[in-house]
Amino acid sequence: MPMQLIDSHVSNRPHQLFLALTLALIPASIYAQTASTGPALSLSKGSAQPYPIKPVRVISPYPPGSSADIIGRIYAPRLADALGKPFIVDNRAGASGNIAAEIVARAAPDGYTLLLLNTSIVASQPLYKSLPFELARDFQSTGMLGLAAYLLVVNVSVPVKSVQELVALARARAGKMIYASTGIGGGLHLTMELLKMQTGISMLHVPYKGTSTAVPDLIGGQVETMFGSAPALLPHVRSGRIRALGISSLARSTALPDIPTIAESGLPGFESVSFTALAVPTGVPRGVITRLNTAINQSARAQDTITALANQSTEAAPMTPEQTTSYIRDEIVKWKKVVIAAGVKGE
Repeated sequence: MPMQLIDSHVSNRPHQLFLALTLALIPASIYAQTASTGPALSLSKGSAQPYPIKPVRVISPYPPGSSADIIGRIYAPRLADALGKPFIVDNRAGASGNIAAEIVARAAPDGYTLLLLNTSIVASQPLYKSLPFELARDFQSTGMLGLAAYLLVVNVSVPVKSVQELVALARARAGKMIYASTGIGGGLHLTMELLKMQTGISMLHVPYKGTSTAVPDLIGGQVETMFGSAPALLPHVRSGRIRALGISSLARSTALPDIPTIAESGLPGFESVSFTALAVPTGVPRGVITRLNTAINQSARAQDTITALANQSTEAAPMTPEQTTSYIRDEIVKWKKVVIAAGVKGE
């Protein structure tokens, strides 16, 4: 049964009672210092076995080497060390992550099938007319793995060196500038749609099947601008083949302190951050969620995890299940508005 959610202190955005990933309230004392340690899951009276007692499958919605997949693979061995059983990443790419989400939604609610949940899946609710799952009904959050901002870049032939100059050029060339994304309804596409909404500019969208095909065309000048992940774009920025204009987080990245935020470049409040979280099917016992959250947050605070994530321009973000749910709830509301305003339709 869905239960009330606590508000997150990690977001200043007003919470709306929209889709809520169901999680039960627990005393705040359980989360003193890190996450709760939680009791072993009792399977029968007089007998208790700790979770997990067999390997855990982590369903990745994207191909190996994608940002969310890499983050999942950073955590998998650390969760295995913490909980004593293998965490096996299983790639089930396609349909903006919805293939993977459906697998997890239909899995037994025992904590042995997890979903790498991120922005693309969150955007799918308003993007598609019908889906075989609902986030509010079918999933529970266990914890946040990391947050990563996007880079806004242009081909070096585009005569701009700032976000404001790009906006001015796009206005002057209304509807003629071409931007790339890695697919309709994905995080990169919706981030550019958010920029268009907040500035009133018009540009032509060319969706690609992935970064590996979009970036070469950006370098070659077939497209003029795009948002992308820092790991995919920075080598080309540093080699001088593309130019970075801004980063999509509210605060500058500690890994990229010289790149200004879009918010400080004339668009106060602009924010688009790719999140990666772990979710389970609704009905997983509270004890399992507690143990998973403990292991996730312990892993997130470890220096080797922080370093590995930083190499992906991602920041560790330990949260309780409730804080993770609240963060995702805000993302659902935010991206629904963008999808509707932009008239984006799923393919």
